[in-house]
Amino acid sequence: MPATNQSLPTHFQGWACAGKGKQLEQTELPLKTFGDDDVDMDVSHCGICGSDVHTMDSGWGPTDYPCVVGHEIVGTCTAVGKNVKDIKVGDRIGVGAQSGACLECENCKSGHENLCLKGMIGTYNGKWPSGEKTFGGYADKWRGHQRFVFKIPDNMSNEDAATFFCAALTSYAPMRRHNVTKGSKVGIIGIGGLGHFAVQWAKAMGADQVVAFSHSDRKRDDATKLGCTDYVVTSNKEEMAKFNGKLTHIVCTAYADNFNWPAYLSTLTHNGTFILVGLPEEPLAGIPAGLLAVRQITLCGSIIGAPNEVQEMLEFAAKTGVKPWIQKYPMNKVNQAIQDFRDGKPRYRFVLEN
Repeated sequence: MPATNQSLPTHFQGWACAGKGKQLEQTELPLKTFGDDDVDMDVSHCGICGSDVHTMDSGWGPTDYPCVVGHEIVGTCTAVGKNVKDIKVGDRIGVGAQSGACLECENCKSGHENLCLKGMIGTYNGKWPSGEKTFGGYADKWRGHQRFVFKIPDNMSNEDAATFFCAALTSYAPMRRHNVTKGSKVGIIGIGGLGHFAVQWAKAMGADQVVAFSHSDRKRDDATKLGCTDYVVTSNKEEMAKFNGKLTHIVCTAYADNFNWPAYLSTLTHNGTFILVGLPEEPLAGIPAGLLAVRQITLCGSIIGAPNEVQEMLEFAAKTGVKPWIQKYPMNKVNQAIQDFRDGKPRYRFVLEN
């Protein structure tokens, strides 16, 4: 049954960042005013994403502190507004990086809510139409719009499900959109939180060949276990040369300041597609326009995915058995988890647990 206003909480306990370089502190903060389309969740798990760190550090622009980050959120539904039809109290549910959109513009009405012309509402560091702040999942509770809340498949645990709502979706959606399928030959730059999903998606989508590109040899065994058919240490020019003109797609999940665009783009065949999902804080530089032209390469970006893509992804993962490699931390150890994340320790996704 829909909740009454009298039964609803007004605040939550979250691990808030008060400023760049500061430790997170447990803080009581206000939940948004409950609306007819809203869903309440008791948070059980929340994944840690690179976006969280960028935001805590004001890396992509000024952050509205105090900020509670976390946009890989899973838990149990505790209340629904009167307009909510597909989710009920007691359901296991999840939400990702987007919590709202205008739902009225051309993009929203055509199933591209993540590209809302009035601007998507981020799960944290954003504002609801009312002007209230959005807060993420390093917390005990979350509240938001039903359109961006999804049921968890029965054969998927909460701790695994959390990572699908950003890391998995960020790689899944553009790979589907750009037709990774049987016969594809896919290169994955970076075997990390996003990359370890991208490898599995490529295999599950039927790719004939999946090539890992990494700056060192230390993840070779992991890449093989994940499903890679080949592994290339990018400093080895002979290994790189073997794939000249061979790949139909590249999924770039890791971007460094000295990114070697000519070397990577040279591995693509004519009409190949380079998908950039690992977003740097600075503008791209050093892209060889001539190489793009002579091979008719498509260079594209992608931001999370639309709600229909989230639902499709969850069903596809439940069917194919794609599964994250995770390490769990108690929610009250979030500062240690963040430091370990900064130190490059995830293999390959950290998940906080209440």
